[in-house]
Amino acid sequence: MKPGKKALLFILKLSVSGSLLYYVLRKAGIANVLGTIGGIHPAAFMGAVALYLIAQLVSSMRWRLLVESRLGLKKFYSLYLLGSFFNTILPGLVGGDAVKAYYFYKQTGNLAEGAASIFMERYLGFIALLLVAFMAYPFGLPYLRDTGLTWFLPILFGGFVIASFVFFTFRIGRRLRFLEDIYGYFERYRKTTLAKGVLLSFGVQGLTVFAVYTIALGLHVAVSLPLFFIFVPLIVTFSFVPISISGIGLREASFVLLFGSVGLAPQTATALSFAWFLSMAAGSLTGLVEYLRIKKGATIKGRAGTK
Repeated sequence: MKPGKKALLFILKLSVSGSLLYYVLRKAGIANVLGTIGGIHPAAFMGAVALYLIAQLVSSMRWRLLVESRLGLKKFYSLYLLGSFFNTILPGLVGGDAVKAYYFYKQTGNLAEGAASIFMERYLGFIALLLVAFMAYPFGLPYLRDTGLTWFLPILFGGFVIASFVFFTFRIGRRLRFLEDIYGYFERYRKTTLAKGVLLSFGVQGLTVFAVYTIALGLHVAVSLPLFFIFVPLIVTFSFVPISISGIGLREASFVLLFGSVGLAPQTATALSFAWFLSMAAGSLTGLVEYLRIKKGATIKGRAGTK
């Protein structure tokens, strides 16, 4: 994408995120939201951070399944945390997947495998997310009837199936050497490997639900656990729609909309969303540590090479 179009797209997404955040915070009240977040139990917050880091480890295991290069799980976890840091702390500026692909290439010299495995790892994760959301959809339908989002998930699910069929059947972009190499890696994946990847993805979704629930306990939110298994997958799915900066604004509006349907006050629902984001941001700071460690190692090697 040309720099001008990329900048325009970023501005449009920023406008969507800013508008939604303004609407949510105006409805909830910034002081009320901050006051609610300030009352969270530290143990619950740290528990959510731990669950986030475990989810990143499971995601790293999923990525490792799809790679032939002989790298240990520790290296995959390091690169995954690195990507999470850029996705969470610097959303919309530097893509975390691009950072992972770059450092994977630096480690293996194989850019095509890195790009293919990262794409497929994300793809399997999205399949699991949609399946979980679709399973939760019948139970969440009563809460969606008055939101205007009743048909959103079926349309998204159908569009994903059609797009996947077109992409893999007609091999879009096969005339480009780089994409042709990536398609070559896709054909090597066994069905058992892909199935294991989806199962690990279910684990990631489960950890995500429990992380949000842990935050809710820390905020003394009186909502039953089954509702979190209904709402959280739907919220994460809504946040994936590429019209905002990394789901910012969409996520908060979805929390207010869905949890508000069971009587949760706007300031509490917004605080729950922000506190969950802060737990992810805190966990992703380990990626900054990894980034500095990798940069330091590269600098030391560079100096040694010049001697």
